[in-house]
Amino acid sequence: MSELITAELVDLDLSAETKHDAARSLAERMVTEGRVTDLDGFLADVAAREAQMPTGLDGGIGIPHCRSEHVTAPTLAFGRSGPGIDFGAADGPADLVFLIAAPAGADDDHLTILSALARRLMDPEFTGALRAERDPDAAAALIRGEKAAAADSTPADPTPQASAPADSTPQASTPADAPVDGSVTDSAPLSAEPFRIVAVTSCPTGIAHTYMAAESLAAAARDEGVVLNVETQGSAGFERLDPELIAAADAVIWAHDVEVREKARFDGKPIVDTGVKAGINRPAELIAEARRKAERGETSTVPAGTAQQDGGATTGGDHAHFGVRLRTYLMSGVSYMVPFVAAGGLLVALSFAIGGYEIAGAKSVADHFVWGEADSWAALLNQIGTAAFAFLVPVLAGYIAYGMADRPALVPGFVGGAIALSINAGFLGGLAAGLLAGAVVMAIQRVKVHPTLRGIMPVLVIPLVASAVVGFLMFIVVGKPIASLQRALTDGLNGLSGSNAIILGIVLGLMMCFDMGGPLNKVAYAFAVGGLADPTPGSLKVMAAVMAAGMVPPLAMALATTVRGRLFSRTERENGRAAWVLGASFISEGAIPFAAADPLRVIPSVMAGGAVTGALSMAFGCTLRAPHGGIFVVPLIGNPLLYLLAIAAGTAVATALVVLLKGMRRNTEAPAPATEKSRISVAA
Repeated sequence: MSELITAELVDLDLSAETKHDAARSLAERMVTEGRVTDLDGFLADVAAREAQMPTGLDGGIGIPHCRSEHVTAPTLAFGRSGPGIDFGAADGPADLVFLIAAPAGADDDHLTILSALARRLMDPEFTGALRAERDPDAAAALIRGEKAAAADSTPADPTPQASAPADSTPQASTPADAPVDGSVTDSAPLSAEPFRIVAVTSCPTGIAHTYMAAESLAAAARDEGVVLNVETQGSAGFERLDPELIAAADAVIWAHDVEVREKARFDGKPIVDTGVKAGINRPAELIAEARRKAERGETSTVPAGTAQQDGGATTGGDHAHFGVRLRTYLMSGVSYMVPFVAAGGLLVALSFAIGGYEIAGAKSVADHFVWGEADSWAALLNQIGTAAFAFLVPVLAGYIAYGMADRPALVPGFVGGAIALSINAGFLGGLAAGLLAGAVVMAIQRVKVHPTLRGIMPVLVIPLVASAVVGFLMFIVVGKPIASLQRALTDGLNGLSGSNAIILGIVLGLMMCFDMGGPLNKVAYAFAVGGLADPTPGSLKVMAAVMAAGMVPPLAMALATTVRGRLFSRTERENGRAAWVLGASFISEGAIPFAAADPLRVIPSVMAGGAVTGALSMAFGCTLRAPHGGIFVVPLIGNPLLYLLAIAAGTAVATALVVLLKGMRRNTEAPAPATEKSRISVAA
């Protein structure tokens, strides 16, 4: 870890008052050391990660972290705050702040070492030593594992070396009556009597929470006398749990905020399905819940549970409400499709900006390319983007099926999506193909087969049979009706004008702003993106309205915290500064902290603003060929000035409403500043 943190990256008197300021202060040290190339770009990536889920942990710890193209090498900066900084932890502000920066393509060795630090943060002796240390060099040495946590204690756990990445291997706690040295062992004897659990931990970034949850669960298991083996599906990769350990387990814990990989391995086990933060903060409760499920004999069949952002435990996916599972399946497909949409859409849009719309009819650049001609380059971009777009429907169908039945469903899903394209069933055909493929594979997986056939089922039998069945259904049974429905929908969009177009804009604006990145938001976005696969004037208007409305919530909250800061808490004002960037970048999730704190005032306000923006965008006839980009793709928008006017009008409406509603509440309650002063007086 010597290259990850030095004394110059340690601030033992961090004077920042907000998490935004703390991240900036520590990031500036990284810039000075040449570890970060673009301060504002890096901080935008940190803010985007923070918007997904607060990074505060119980015990006074804040771990803002992200992957970023602006990071030159994996880096760690540490700051210690006297009064503490609010990072969203339930038990209060954090006095130990670790800013973790990983390059977009960081190698596994470095990420393994960062993961080791995340585990050590769960050790009270380690964090206590950091709170007592007065010398930056000594603090850096302590973090690197070169110095003992206390003079009269055993040395702090050394950082695992890159050559032996323990963080990515299955972990196990030892039984209570076995020798315990405070570490996590690599295996557990299968013949032991204690209750046995296997667990999987994962988070969106895969740098910190994944490994902290694993360590927390392992520590709780030691206290409870439970044998626990953990598979960490993090940035350093993951090594699958031994099938014998899974077979011997009495229960399973999933502490995850991204989909668990290869879930079918846990078929037939009692499963506790929860968010990664619950694994960090409530490990004993999760172990107790696993015991109860095992005692009741609960099992799950090829589960497809959802990651719980609130950390609440749930049963396995098969026990979840059908609507919840259906949403999870669809969002799985959409999330994998979006990168193809983004790359393809932006390339096509750039080609039109360079060569005009007629460039779409250019001859193949493989045979007709002239280095010095702008039209040749425009044709090249257009044809690359078009090639990327050709994957949209197959990828959508393939990963819907994957979300339902894991890897064996990929082949029939992709095949069904390709058939949907060939019969002009389009986006709707891809949805149907993915659901059919997943359902067929799930049905096949429930058939009991002889043990000698199990090895070839997922690689041969299931893809073969499922592809044949899905192909028959798409070609012969459901394909043509869906294609007719797709044509009707396309014709309807092309014929939208006047009040009908405005009404559609209002509906899309309301959906984009209701849950800001949630299911309704994603449905509206997927509807718009699906139209880009075969763009028409109507579908381009829909895409423009959806992106414009999605920008309104964070921009409105940013403006409201600027013009009426006294109506918001200190943390909200800090989030408001980050929301400017998030809103301008079309990241609706930037408004989630405000909606979570005051949903009855914030959500209706931003919905009204989104409806205004969506209606105006449709009325102005604005079009958009790029699926993302926010204000950065304005030059590629049809009627760009009117488009910006629509966004500004919706933002103004949402801001006015939220300020009005919060002001009315404030008039009926004791002023917040006075309350804060009284608390300070009492504390003094």
